[in-house]
Amino acid sequence: MHHTTDNHPDQAVSRPTLLLAMEPGLAGRLLADHHRTRLTALTRTDPRLVAHDLADPTPAVATALADAEILLTSWGATPLTAAVLDRAPRLRAVTHAGGSVKPHVTQACWERGIAVTSAAAANAQPVAEYTLAAILFANKRVLHAAHRYRALRAPHDWHRELEGAGNHRRTVGVIGASRIGRRVIDLLRPFDLTVLLHDPYVDEAEATRLGVTLAPLDDLCAAADVVTVHAPQLPATHHLLSARRLALMPDGATLINTARGTLVDEAALLPALVAGRLHAVLDVTDPDLPPPGSPLYDLPNVLLTPHIAGSLGGELHRMADQALDEIERYTRGLPFADPVRPEGLGHSA
Repeated sequence: MHHTTDNHPDQAVSRPTLLLAMEPGLAGRLLADHHRTRLTALTRTDPRLVAHDLADPTPAVATALADAEILLTSWGATPLTAAVLDRAPRLRAVTHAGGSVKPHVTQACWERGIAVTSAAAANAQPVAEYTLAAILFANKRVLHAAHRYRALRAPHDWHRELEGAGNHRRTVGVIGASRIGRRVIDLLRPFDLTVLLHDPYVDEAEATRLGVTLAPLDDLCAAADVVTVHAPQLPATHHLLSARRLALMPDGATLINTARGTLVDEAALLPALVAGRLHAVLDVTDPDLPPPGSPLYDLPNVLLTPHIAGSLGGELHRMADQALDEIERYTRGLPFADPVRPEGLGHSA
């Protein structure tokens, strides 16, 4: 199947044909010069040719797609429908420099036996870092103190006002032992915090290994000072944090959502935020862009960010590193180190 060279006498190495496929402008940010050099050493590719639309390709893209053995995809890649795959008879692998492959890897890919890998592990790191910062700042009441300080501009008894603040022996509830959820749990280990976990796929033995306490979701909501959401977007998780569960959260608790906006019943969350009963750190909302009149933009107890928790700026290079490591494994005839399998997609992002 592969053309082989003698770079390593003890191991055949191929230089498969590869096509880049992702949204316009992304390849220039994803791939640094050293990535392009490595990519052209490993594969036969034109790193300047990026396919933005595989369903209605330009002649140059159509020619490259017909010859491609690997697609290097990222955000905004065209869904790989049966019709698209018919244009790619030699395609054997999809290496995704991003998180979830659900937007573009279809059932037709699995039916044709195409191997798939994702840089979800690389993308999990910045989301977990954002979450860690949000947890520590939330318990310390940093956002509240900053807003109050800006308004007062005068001496004040901050110790009295922030008497209940701090991270000492606080309780954090993690919803979902996803890659990101597990990385958050790892990052929380050095701190004097109690960590509760709700995940229907984790048993007591695994929870013990993770160093967390399993809790039913209602109990977690009722007990946690901070609740952070890391569950996948599935029909079963729509409005997982319902009006009833949000009402269980203690006064002054903080909700962090870096997963998907639809996991939270925002219509029920908004009154609790407007009343000041709850705090929130929201990197995702429903809809993705709140309307201009939404109170989320102005509430002093809400930190609203524009879906930036995932890989951004130089963090994109970490995803490129992982994708290229997988491509190198492929060229050596090795299985992917971090494969995506269809049976796992039913309960993952």
